[in-house]
Amino acid sequence: MEKKTILIVDDEKNVTDFLVEELRECCSQYYNVITKNSGYEALKVIFQGEVDLLLTDIAMPDMDGYELYSRAKEYNEDLPIVMMTGFGYDPNHAVVKSRKAGLKNVVFKPFDMSKLIAILKKNLGEV
Repeated sequence: MEKKTILIVDDEKNVTDFLVEELRECCSQYYNVITKNSGYEALKVIFQGEVDLLLTDIAMPDMDGYELYSRAKEYNEDLPIVMMTGFGYDPNHAVVKSRKAGLKNVVFKPFDMSKLIAILKKNLGEV
């Protein structure tokens, strides 16, 4: 089975480091994990066309999750995208706008890793 590539984007390096460690521990035989700490860096990777799933934070200083979502979908409308947030309140309404544009999954920090892995598998067509 060919490994799937997951791109994780969060401006907090400790979050991306944590997720890489967790996914390597449980799933390294299934996934290649790439991390970026800015939306613009993430877009460069997405535009290379080798990402199977995008897991992105909603609140980032350079680009909010909705902008990254919509630009990624413009490039590849079939790219599965999961958003993550640590906020109960989304002041820029990135989640609402993204849901209206087709977003299906939002996960909340702190993560329940078993739920997150189930969402990733489902979005990658593995369930």
